[in-house]
Amino acid sequence: MALTFSKRLFQNFIHSFPILLLFFLAFTGFDFSFFFLDVNFSFNFIYITIFYWILKKPERLGYGLIFLTGIINDVVQNFPIGISPINYLLLCSIASFIRARTLLPNLIYDWLFFLIAILIISSVNFSILTIIFDLQISYGTLMSSSIITFIVYPLFSKLFNQIYLLDLRQENAK
Repeated sequence: MALTFSKRLFQNFIHSFPILLLFFLAFTGFDFSFFFLDVNFSFNFIYITIFYWILKKPERLGYGLIFLTGIINDVVQNFPIGISPINYLLLCSIASFIRARTLLPNLIYDWLFFLIAILIISSVNFSILTIIFDLQISYGTLMSSSIITFIVYPLFSKLFNQIYLLDLRQENAK
């Protein structure tokens, strides 16, 4: 049975969704910032994307693509080249370690390990930017962004899980 062009396009889009999303976020410098009562609430959507997809489907995101995304993000965000790739690859290694040690995937365990991972990433990021590059960064802002990223992880995990299941159904239908 021949597939129509639009159906094949949709299948290819769902299959390559993590890569497209990652590069969209890197090229646009997109961060979810919300302004409520003169307080800036933001979270790092790239961390959620990388952690979830490396945990569930690591073959969708290659480490080379993640490294390239980090370089692009550094250029767009005007960071010293290499900061984001270090953070992203460290996040990948933590997610890969968790994936290798987990027998039965569970959102609660993934969520707690994500907290540990982003605290490590935030500490490394703060240390590199303040000690090596002597940039002034507010540790409170960095930690509040990390905590908000941790809080919204289950929401996006559920959304990504639906995309993952849709892709899995398409793979099994072939």
